Amino acid sequence: MNIELLSQAPAVAGQKTPILFIHGAWHGAWCWEKYFMPYFAAKGYPVYALSFRGHGKSGGARGLRFYRVKDYVKDLRRVIDRMPVPPILVAHSLGGHVVQKYLESRLSPAAVLMAPVPVGGILKMLQRLVRTHPFLFLKVNLFVSLYPFIGTPKMAKEMLFSEAMGPDEITEYHGKLQDESYLSFLDMLLLAPIKPRRVKSQVLVMGAENDMVFYRRDMRKTARAYNHKAVIMSDMAHDMMLEKNWQKAADVILDWLAARDL
Repeated sequence: MNIELLSQAPAVAGQKTPILFIHGAWHGAWCWEKYFMPYFAAKGYPVYALSFRGHGKSGGARGLRFYRVKDYVKDLRRVIDRMPVPPILVAHSLGGHVVQKYLESRLSPAAVLMAPVPVGGILKMLQRLVRTHPFLFLKVNLFVSLYPFIGTPKMAKEMLFSEAMGPDEITEYHGKLQDESYLSFLDMLLLAPIKPRRVKSQVLVMGAENDMVFYRRDMRKTARAYNHKAVIMSDMAHDMMLEKNWQKAADVILDWLAARDL
């Protein structure tokens, strides 16, 4: 199965560890291409971004709703195994769950989890959606599809973007969003729990002050599981890599990597 892999060479040739960006639910490699990939490449990092099977320009779209988190872990492992040097992993949301499962059995130079699925899973998020959008929750389960949660620009803004995001940008990004695997949703809920004690790599957890998917307390709990404090970005929502002030989040990552000689 073809797995989409975007790449960009560093502006200046050097010895910096490559970075592999991993997208979250409803997204693809495209979400890193506008800001994060060129910015990190300009800082001297070879950068890559993958799309899981059924996402972006990867193969397997027909079977999307039935893929499991373990399938996405296989995609991640396959891409990493083909890289000449093990990369730093920068993952968002569902991608953060995938990376945490990957790190249970493999080492990485470092991992940055941006608004990741918390170590306790998505039950709290699900309970909030049931209270605030009971009809959408019913629709999701009736059609075995997660798309209704972001099915309109209004819902996409509520779930993913801050008030600073303009209507034209929301329309642009919403047009790129897609359905997500229903079984991966069940995995994040209870079938594939994260086991942080098995993770031996250095991990940074970042949350967003105005995230309506995973709250700050979820991020702090996840960071404690890796024995450090979460970095909470002010005036940002779930999709930190696409926010107006995306560079603030990118610079936090760069500073953290520099402190570790990466």
